[in-house]
Amino acid sequence: MTTPLSRNRDYRLLWVGQALSEAGSSASTIALPLLVLALTGSAAASGLVLGAGAAAQLLAGLPAGALVDRWDRRRVMLVCEAVQALAVGGLVVALWFDWADVLHVVLVVVVLGVCRSLSEPAEDAALPALVPESQLSTAVALNAARGYVGQLAGTALGGVLFGLRRWLPFAVEALAHAAAFLALLFVRIPARTAQRAPARHFRREVAEGLKWVWGQPVVRVVAVCAIGLNLFFQAFYLLVLAVAQQRGVPSGQIGVMAAMLGAGGVLGALVAPRLHRSLRPHLSIVGAFWAITALMPLAAVTGNGYQTGAVFAAMAFLAPTANTTITTYQLLLTPDELRGRLSSVMGVALGTAAIAGPAVGGFLAELLRPTPAILTCAAGTALLTLYATASPTLRHLSHHESATPVTSSGLQ
Repeated sequence: MTTPLSRNRDYRLLWVGQALSEAGSSASTIALPLLVLALTGSAAASGLVLGAGAAAQLLAGLPAGALVDRWDRRRVMLVCEAVQALAVGGLVVALWFDWADVLHVVLVVVVLGVCRSLSEPAEDAALPALVPESQLSTAVALNAARGYVGQLAGTALGGVLFGLRRWLPFAVEALAHAAAFLALLFVRIPARTAQRAPARHFRREVAEGLKWVWGQPVVRVVAVCAIGLNLFFQAFYLLVLAVAQQRGVPSGQIGVMAAMLGAGGVLGALVAPRLHRSLRPHLSIVGAFWAITALMPLAAVTGNGYQTGAVFAAMAFLAPTANTTITTYQLLLTPDELRGRLSSVMGVALGTAAIAGPAVGGFLAELLRPTPAILTCAAGTALLTLYATASPTLRHLSHHESATPVTSSGLQ
């Protein structure tokens, strides 16, 4: 009999440790721009500091995936948590003694970005070794719920703590990373079933990961759809916030809007395992696309922040089901020795879209009036939805196709 996930000691330790780590990171993410603004008085400097962290994570992403496939994944996560605890702890000391400056903050942000580029693929790649195949989709969905909860709790906590003392949110993050490190010490990840390939030329290993992603039709089609959807949604999100400010929506309601987006994601992640099992893979993916496409135009006519927040929550509800289907398929399809690179390639692609999306949203806000700008994002999403719906690759996708990973011998 398969042990329930709730009794899977190693998965439970990993989940709790990473939940603390993510909540701590979210607490400092909201506090970082406030800190830079307090140090410099420049809103532009705040944006540049946050951009430095995102850029570091993107630039390190592809090499990090290759390193994760070379190295012991549990050790990678342990080192990353320790380094993050030390880096943020050093910032706390600097703030305590009033030594901190912008350069110090930038260095810390870059270190955190590089650590995330390593730890996230390491966890993704290790997950199939911690849980049986029949429970993988549930574990993926629970990890998604963890991310939403951590973001909601950390963001709320970070703003409050920063108002009390500048160093407090960063002290919480340092402690959270230390707690995650201690939890990981007791996690036992089974040895890899296949012998790791000997290290070769590093650039060739990175290229092998890219070749793998492009060479798998399902992964390729899903990547195109997910990148496009992420880009249009980020543009849409920025537009909606800008429109809310222009219409005089109180800042408290704008905060509720963002919180409702996260709440919708949490609820969606909780029901995602059941929906994943009961729906055909194609329907679970395109259903989320159709829901987002249909709901986007409503944001142009909502009257207040609460109504817009309800639209956000509805848009977020089915997304975890689609993500669960996609991630589970990709992890089971991909050979163990390439899982780190798969995760890093997808992370870099989605991260690039997340950065480009607000830029597109800003451009549309300058070029068009609010309603046409929002409808432009909806039209772009609709084209992606039609492509995903009509794609023969996705229409023929079956839960059972992912049961046996293919080998990577053809990539040598």
